[in-house]
Amino acid sequence: MKSALVGNIHLVAGTSTSIDALLGLLEREGVETRGNADLYVRTYQRFGIDDALELRERAALRPTRGMRRIFVIATPNMTNEAQNALLKTLEEPPADAMFFFLIPAPETLLSTLRSRAQMLSLDSARAETLVDAERFVAASPQKRLDMLKPLLEKDEDDRRDLGAIITFLSSLERQCEKRQEGLRAIYRARKYIGDKGALVKPLLEQVALLV
Repeated sequence: MKSALVGNIHLVAGTSTSIDALLGLLEREGVETRGNADLYVRTYQRFGIDDALELRERAALRPTRGMRRIFVIATPNMTNEAQNALLKTLEEPPADAMFFFLIPAPETLLSTLRSRAQMLSLDSARAETLVDAERFVAASPQKRLDMLKPLLEKDEDDRRDLGAIITFLSSLERQCEKRQEGLRAIYRARKYIGDKGALVKPLLEQVALLV
């Protein structure tokens, strides 16, 4: 059987809900996913410079029993500083380490990181969105503003689900291929939505009015 894994760095268009599908693929590739100390799986609301430095340190450790260590990182937002901090590690993975980054829109990553990676498709990687993009585009502007409410809700820590927001924006992009003004609003929102102190509500409202 031909291996689905080529290279050491893989980008998956998906969210944390795609982790099980990825682990299933690894099992079919002969990787033990239960009780494997060399398999590191983590989800992050925002993957920043401190997370990148920790990942670099972990990647430098020797495998405990197998030939390689495997890192599965799911995040809706990876800062540019974090990506730059990982470039050398990803270019020359220590101890033949293998990395999988699950992110809703891999095309938003720095080209220097993407050039080191292979795109990996999973059958179930395209997660369902809280807001149906096709219905959103077909609705009136006022209705679209109402449809944003599930995305704007905050959790107990006063945080919004950035993964759900970015997944929605990526899904919406596919519905707006010929709507240039709407696409610009989507790109702008996706670019700034993960910034600290970003005004999420106005960014999404602008998208709702322009698509």
